[in-house]
Amino acid sequence: MSREPLYRRVLGERYELMPLPLRRMHDVTDRRTAAGFATVERGQGTAARLVAWVFRFPRAGRDVPVTVNLIARNGGEVWERRFAGKKMRSIQEEGRAGLLIERFGPFAFSMTVTVADGRLSLDVREGWMLGIPLPAVLRPRITAYEHDEGDRFNFHVDLALPLIGRLVRYIGWLEPEGAE
Repeated sequence: MSREPLYRRVLGERYELMPLPLRRMHDVTDRRTAAGFATVERGQGTAARLVAWVFRFPRAGRDVPVTVNLIARNGGEVWERRFAGKKMRSIQEEGRAGLLIERFGPFAFSMTVTVADGRLSLDVREGWMLGIPLPAVLRPRITAYEHDEGDRFNFHVDLALPLIGRLVRYIGWLEPEGAE
């Protein structure tokens, strides 16, 4: 199993195009913990609230404390996010043809990872539930990118479903706690 960090493998030479705070965050060969704050907005309506609850998305709020534990495991990474203490967990791994796969319980999504203009962006391409392909109408729409600002790792994630609308949007920053 490769000890090279996941994002370095997925991005190849493009990895070096990322700003230093992004490389520091993604240079995970064992474990990394980062902490910061976010603003969280939740979607409206019963269906949006139900889906957000199922996926354990964070509750709405300003200056919400965020802690992220990144754990290298079996060639991938476990992402344990805590928004105000509420845990949201996923597993990321290398997919085919330079794609990144992210798993949330029985759901998996393949994403392209691009680096341009100092930002790392993720774009959902395919989705599955229990290995069964999701039709486009059930696949989430995501605006997700990372960038640096003031030598900090900054994130912007906005998730929506075509028939439901916004599920959650969280925008904030993180600083790694010490070195690996």
